[in-house]
Amino acid sequence: MTLQIEYKKIDDLIPYVKNSRTHSPQQVQQLAASIKEFGWTNPILLDGDNGIIAGHGRLAAARLLNQDEVPTIQLNGLTENQKRAYIIADNKLALNAGWDIEFLNLEIKDLQDAGFDLNLMGFSAEELKEFAPNEDKVIEDLD
Repeated sequence: MTLQIEYKKIDDLIPYVKNSRTHSPQQVQQLAASIKEFGWTNPILLDGDNGIIAGHGRLAAARLLNQDEVPTIQLNGLTENQKRAYIIADNKLALNAGWDIEFLNLEIKDLQDAGFDLNLMGFSAEELKEFAPNEDKVIEDLD
């Protein structure tokens, strides 16, 4: 299957009514900030009939940004059960990943030193203080 990105009007997209993933207003704002900073790096996945399989939060962020169209990819050919399962799997599989704390500390420290807005990465202020409150802490964690 060859995937193609197609821009669709957000009003034509149909959210999955039994979507079990939730998106807080704060997380939708984070997604909107990410789209604004980095662009659309992750299209909304559709079921062939404009039904959303993955990207409910990104759709909410697009609405917050007053966008009329969003990039989408049609996943044609999935059975109803495959669609339902992938709606869950897309979110859960990402949660199953971990972090290499040493590399994460280095990356956050380097971005902090470069003056990059660390809030764009989705970490809370408390988490960022843990990772890179100052150079001594980062270096200490790596020893």
